[in-house]
This record gives sequence, C-alpha cells and structure tokens, in this order.
Amino acid sequence: MPAVKPFVFICGPDDFLVNRLGKSRYDELAKDVTDEFAREIISGFANNVGEVEAAINRFRESVQTVSMFGGRRLVWLKDVSFLADTVTGRAESTLKLVEDLQQLLASINPDEVAVIITAAPIDRRRAFPKWCEKTGDFTLVGGEGDGAAETLAGVILSEARELGVTFGDGAAQLLLAKVGANTRLLIEETRKLATYADGQPAVIEEAHVAELTPNTAEGDFFEAAEAFFSGDLPWTLAALHRHFFTGGDSRPIISALQNRNRILLQVRALADAGEVRVGPRGLDGLPKAAAAYGRHFAGATEKSSFNLFTQNAWYVGKLAGSAKLSSLRRLIDNQQEFIRAFEEIIRRPHEQEDVLREMAVRCLSAA
Repeated sequence: MPAVKPFVFICGPDDFLVNRLGKSRYDELAKDVTDEFAREIISGFANNVGEVEAAINRFRESVQTVSMFGGRRLVWLKDVSFLADTVTGRAESTLKLVEDLQQLLASINPDEVAVIITAAPIDRRRAFPKWCEKTGDFTLVGGEGDGAAETLAGVILSEARELGVTFGDGAAQLLLAKVGANTRLLIEETRKLATYADGQPAVIEEAHVAELTPNTAEGDFFEAAEAFFSGDLPWTLAALHRHFFTGGDSRPIISALQNRNRILLQVRALADAGEVRVGPRGLDGLPKAAAAYGRHFAGATEKSSFNLFTQNAWYVGKLAGSAKLSSLRRLIDNQQEFIRAFEEIIRRPHEQEDVLREMAVRCLSAA
C-alpha cells in the first residue's frame, strides 16, 4: 500500500472551487473522526503579517493538541491568503513564518491528526507550494492564464454530469458568455437550468440559457439588444415595454446597444477587408485577425466592446452569425441614433420608453 501523505493541500486561482473541494475532503475525513471536539476549522485569511502569525500559531496549537478522548484529530486551515503574490505574501516576515509552517507540516503524524489546507490564490513560483506538491496530498483546482476558459467549461460540464443532464449545441458556450468568469454563479445557473431541463435524457438547450440566464458578464440587457440586432421590430418594442414595465431605466439599454454595435462595427470592418468571414456557424478568421491587428490595441487588455479581440470569440461569432450583418453605414447610423436618443432623453426624462421606441422604429424601418 502507498504511504499515507502527512497532509492534504488544495490550491488554485478560484477560492470557490478550492473551498468546495476542501469541504468535500473535510466531510470525507470527518466520517472517521466521530468526536466533534476533535474537529477544528481555522481561518487562514490574513491582511497583514501579524494576522499571518496569529493564524499559524492557532494552527500549531490545534495540530499539537491531544484529543480529549483519544483518537485522531482533524484540522482544516481554510481560506489561506498569505501564499499569494501580494504585499503580505512577499513580506520577509511572512516568508519566514511560511518556513515555520513547512517545518510544522513535516513533523505531522497523519495517524494522529489529519490536516487539510486550502489556499487561493497562490504563487506557485515559491518554494513552499513546490514542497507541498512533493510531500503532501496535493491538488491544483482550476486553470490559470490561457486555460481559464477551458476550466470554466469543465466546471459546468462536470456539474451537469453530477446533476444527470447534458448541454445541447451552443448552450454551454452561451452560458459562459452570459455569466462570465464567476464560478459560483455558473454552478448555480447550471443547477437552475438542470431543474428546468426535461426529456430523457434531460438536455439544457441554448434556448433555455437565452431565456433563463441573466447576462451578468457584460451588464448587458440581453433581450432588448438581441431583439434590436435581429431586426425584429415587434420583438424589440415588446422587450422595451417589459423593461420599462418593471421600472427599468433607459441608460443601460442604450449602453447595451452601443456596446454591441461597437463590436459589430469592428466585425463589419474586418469582414469588408476580407480578414474574417461571417457564416452560418459564426465568425471565421478572428484569431488570425487578432494576430495582425491586436497590436493596435496596446495596453487595452481589459474586456471591452472597444476592443473586439478582448471578447469571447464564440460570443462574437454568435453575434455576427445570428442574423444578417448590417452594412457599415447602417451600423454607423445606429451609433448616431443612440446618441440622438440619449440627448432626447435629457430633454424628455419622463418619456424614456417613448424615446427608445421611436429610435427603434427609425432604425429598424430603415434597415
């Protein structure tokens, strides 16, 4: 039999995923530690060196305490934050305290005390995480850098499998585009959609995501923008009415329309130049166009509608391929109409729905 590792170390960039797995491991080990007084959870969150020292001292006292009734103890050092690349994490005093923690972990007898440490985020360049990987029961949860999107997709697909459902074509991609990199919300939305899905086997369809999931990634008012750029005037007017009927304001609607129009303007310019091709399956050639023109957006790395290449590639293809892409002239005219509507709302603040309805009629009648 393989030797029992002296401790469990779970880490990653996403605290929700790390703590979720940590809780699972804790519950699993707690089955063998029936004395609730022999189980302890200690917070490892620290804003400064003093709090780091206090957390490690509490952890030391806990793992060195003998169980009142004998038997094995279980200690979880949770939410460790001082292993990250932060001011506190880089401090010399913190690094010395982490060395003390390493010596303490090296001396643990797993037959006497089971130890779990969960840390997010961490700086994996440091010696301590590398030592934990070699010495302990080490798990890295989630991806970093370029693999983050694939990791999020893996999270929702795994959650769907546990719930006994699957994602239909385009549904998972649309969920990621609408929710963004919020792991907790992605999981909750997957659970909600799984409850709604039906059939044998149950399938979460793209239409379910479009109807039930809010577009929190962009702060976009999805239905109104979707209706407007589909060219469907009755749908657009109905979406505007629903928005204002619930007490909505005009400004986020205009912002949503402008954001999407900016993206389509850039797509149209690239398409006219022959750099990308818009087809029924979306947008082809975007990575090549990004390699050619991405340098012109130097320093603009935050996700923004002003920079097409910071957008989710699938989402851009969905926008471009969901309906006939308007001409460059029409898209420029749209921007002028949005400005006109904004100025009109300043003059008619109590008639915001009427102003946007008039704008929609002008734009979609002329399209």
